[in-house]
Amino acid sequence: MTDVFLHVGYDPVATKARFLEAIRRAEAGASTGEHHITFETWDGLAKVLSGKRLELLRHVYQHPAASVAEFGQALGRDYKRVRQEVDILADAGLLDRTDGGGVRTAYDEIQTVINLKPAG
Repeated sequence: MTDVFLHVGYDPVATKARFLEAIRRAEAGASTGEHHITFETWDGLAKVLSGKRLELLRHVYQHPAASVAEFGQALGRDYKRVRQEVDILADAGLLDRTDGGGVRTAYDEIQTVINLKPAG
């Protein structure tokens, strides 16, 4: 499993350094072992990762490849709403859809990095 890093605020220097390091590792035949997702603002992250969605991520981590309907039932939540939340998390790169109609996450840990530097 890999780790995922959620970045809030864009830092072009750090992004370039991560990119170059990933290329170096790939050329050496090594895996980076991590995944980075950047949100421009805190509000952007908050729109994707609410408390309910974090609960859903934890459930998916413990019970991968189950159907969305099973997730909703296990969490005591409405199928339609769970489906919407799965779509939002998948679109953000935090969940992967399986061929069988389920979802999974390949991350053991999500770390958040908040950039305080002004954009530009």
